Amino acid sequence: MIRLKQAVIVEGKYDKIKLSALLDAVIITTDGFGIFKDKEKSELIRTLAKSSGLVILTDSDSAGFKIRNHIKGCITEGEIINVFVPQIKGKEKRKEKPSAEGYLGVEGLSADILRKALMDAGVMSENSEKADFLDRARLMDDGLIGKDNSAQKRAMLLKELGLPDLVNTSTMLEIINRLYDEEAYTRALAKTDNGRN
Repeated sequence: MIRLKQAVIVEGKYDKIKLSALLDAVIITTDGFGIFKDKEKSELIRTLAKSSGLVILTDSDSAGFKIRNHIKGCITEGEIINVFVPQIKGKEKRKEKPSAEGYLGVEGLSADILRKALMDAGVMSENSEKADFLDRARLMDDGLIGKDNSAQKRAMLLKELGLPDLVNTSTMLEIINRLYDEEAYTRALAKTDNGRN
């Protein structure tokens, strides 16, 4: 498993599923061309680019390049690593027919091809010894879920960490565990309602 500090941007949920077997990283989907209209997700991507950097891994067809260029156009600060996969003719098993251009998408490529593409782009593994410090039980103990004011407190915490307040709880957990240590989380939490539940 390759642990990355950068967030990885892919097109769809099947790409995310495929990469989740290879990468220990925050993986965000664009939902195809949905990214063009999703201001909240665009804001999240900008924030991640500034705080941790981005790896953009879209399909090697014209749609993938349009999405990649749109994301690059949204980013004004931060590191972007472009990972390009080879154009291989074929059809994903779950689909009845090949894509319009006839190439396999990220989800249809082998783990070896994806690893090589990541290595060729200079994406390096981070220390994989770091364990997640934050889970749902801790969120509950800290008053971030399960309480009357949890949504407000989560929004305050996200703001304190410089993240968009519309991030859902699962994504928030993933991002905090990857981008922050326990000390930074505890400091930010203390500033939200003085850390009271």
